[in-house]
Amino acid sequence: MASRLGSHLARTAQTCWRRNFTQTTPLLHQFRHFHNSRPFLAPRSEEVISDEDALDIFDDTFEDDDTASAGHIMLREQRQTLYYLRLIEHEMPKLVAYRKPFKPLKSDALIVRSLDYGGEEHPATKKRVIVVAVDDLPLRNETAIHKFKLLAGPRWMLRPPADSGASGITNWGNGFIKVSCEDFPQATQNLKWASDTLDKLIAEANNLKESFNDIPIDVRHIYSKARKGKKGEHLRGRVYNRPTIRDFPNEWLPDSDPADTHP
Repeated sequence: MASRLGSHLARTAQTCWRRNFTQTTPLLHQFRHFHNSRPFLAPRSEEVISDEDALDIFDDTFEDDDTASAGHIMLREQRQTLYYLRLIEHEMPKLVAYRKPFKPLKSDALIVRSLDYGGEEHPATKKRVIVVAVDDLPLRNETAIHKFKLLAGPRWMLRPPADSGASGITNWGNGFIKVSCEDFPQATQNLKWASDTLDKLIAEANNLKESFNDIPIDVRHIYSKARKGKKGEHLRGRVYNRPTIRDFPNEWLPDSDPADTHP
């Protein structure tokens, strides 16, 4: 009993000494901020909210000063629309300084075809195909064109491929060449190989040390394709001279009655 009483008196004396030391030394109390203890351990004076006050917060009536989540989404979309409208109003006129007159593309542009499966991985997406008319290539003369057709082999054809993107009413002329590649893992590598191969063919065709004028052009692949199409184009020279509406004889047309013509 005596020991408990002694310990209680010691704690009381220590507490009183701390209070007196703090009151007599206000300067030390001001340096409390430089203490190396953590900030969240410092005593704070927090406002205590009673249970009744907490319940009163939920009893507040809605004063129509806010909107639902759908309303906030609509306001966000309106702000985004206004942002782009301001860009059109204030920033777009500055682009007039970069305006250039339109010049239509020349017919010697390469046609590059690629495949895409909506972002899905597929082995065919790395393939690249180049199609170009022979008349648009920088070949020197007819001898170079003949040599180019021989070097191209089955890659040369009379008509543009149906999947090449070339116009169907394009003049055939000396035909078209198609070079494709899908051997490399990247699409850019395949396109580079096809472009380099076309450049090599042009350079070799313009080298007239050997003209190969005595060698005829092999057209077996053209007839084979026409035969597989089963449209009769391999008969009677239709591969080279495909009949069109322009070949219809005008003398076969019936004489039109002037009374049947309308103004």
